[in-house]
Amino acid sequence: MFDVLLSIAISFTITFLAIPVIITVAERKKLFDLPNERKIHQNPIPSLGGLGIFAGFVMACLIAIQFHGSPEFQYFLAASFVIFFLGLKDDILVISPIKKFIGQVLAAFLIIYKGNVQIRSMHGFMGIHELPESFSLLLTYFTIIVIINSFNLIDGIDGLAGSLGLMATVVFGFYFLQVNMPAYSILAFGLAGSLAAFLIFNFHPAKIFMGDTGSLLIGLINSILVVKFIEVANAVNVPYPIVPSPAIGFAILMIPLLDTLRVFAIRIVHRRSPFSPDRNHVHHLLLDKGLSHRAITLTLVLINMLAIVMAYAFRDSGCTWIILAIVLTFFTGIAALYYTRPKPRLFVARNVDPENKNSRIVPLTKDTILEQKN
Repeated sequence: MFDVLLSIAISFTITFLAIPVIITVAERKKLFDLPNERKIHQNPIPSLGGLGIFAGFVMACLIAIQFHGSPEFQYFLAASFVIFFLGLKDDILVISPIKKFIGQVLAAFLIIYKGNVQIRSMHGFMGIHELPESFSLLLTYFTIIVIINSFNLIDGIDGLAGSLGLMATVVFGFYFLQVNMPAYSILAFGLAGSLAAFLIFNFHPAKIFMGDTGSLLIGLINSILVVKFIEVANAVNVPYPIVPSPAIGFAILMIPLLDTLRVFAIRIVHRRSPFSPDRNHVHHLLLDKGLSHRAITLTLVLINMLAIVMAYAFRDSGCTWIILAIVLTFFTGIAALYYTRPKPRLFVARNVDPENKNSRIVPLTKDTILEQKN
């Protein structure tokens, strides 16, 4: 327990002290995320907050984790460095999606083959239990890469990716602490401490963004934690067994995962790259409803937490039914947002004459139409 508290204290302190320095350096060197027609922010904002998150997280892990008893963690940190440099280059120079994908595959390789983290069973989902080795590897690669990108893509408004990442790492951290796996608990809480410090500067109005450096790191660590959670929660003699562990893990990462898969599907249907930018994310739909950044962040985090509680409460219903209920509930909410989104207002010009100073634009209403006819 002391090592866990130490990791939180170290990661929080280093990130909290590093962020103001990063903001100052970014302003002097003009390293900003510039606004454009797709982005929400109106002013140039530094986007290198991931540097502070990474510094606090890595230092906490190096000091608190006992590597002699957990040799796989050296490969987890190696994968973190791959993702760190990948995200840093993208934040400063911008890299192509294919290069970013190759870097993510390399990080997944280190986690799977060297870290021995792999989904070997579906634990009853769709009636499937043990998986063939080849399918197990493909599923694990797919899971890790999707989770990495899910946090990268959900990072669209102030505080959202950091808050969802903080919630997920705290949940995983407490579970691994209860099942006597302190190294994995430190991995989770080390990132949680960094995210808690970062969010002080990232809540609306944000002073700094985490950039790809931070969002990719959050996705990577959560992918390790969820795959390990699925394996451990069904292990023999585990103190707190959770039979539908894939469903609970899915619920913990519900918002990033389902929103990413939904947006990917929309882009593919429209014959576009899954990584091409747009404004179809759930936070964009909520922004169109008039909600503020803070309201959207708190709403989505609360919905995600409610999904976790409900999934755990109905854990005896079976893995398949829990996941199906989560998916149906999510897409019902998305359908409601699409159905109730504000319709664009039409306008008609009266006396359209560039030299007429009395010309004006008026809303197209029934009264206006009757007036125009008369």
